[in-house]
Amino acid sequence: MAFRTTKAPKTRDEERFARDPGASKGEMTSGGRRSAKHDPMLGPRRGRLRAESLLMRLVATGGILGLGVLLGALLVSQDVAGWIVGLCVSGVSLILAALLWSSSEL
Repeated sequence: MAFRTTKAPKTRDEERFARDPGASKGEMTSGGRRSAKHDPMLGPRRGRLRAESLLMRLVATGGILGLGVLLGALLVSQDVAGWIVGLCVSGVSLILAALLWSSSEL
């Protein structure tokens, strides 16, 4: 008993490449995937140095302090009670700093 084998239907990229080989930046391989040398996706990044990470966090912490000063000045200019200004500024600063220092990206 002989089985007849059929080719799998082509993907959109394979059909487009078959019609116009210059339409695709990467060269198609026999498996229908683009070759790695023309892959448009970025490769994995190298890890940050410890000093670079610390410097980035310190700069961002300075930015959080600046936002707190701006928020405090805005609230004081609107005649908000001092304890409310202190509570708002400290709460916002605490939340932003917690998000910053818990981030594994920096």
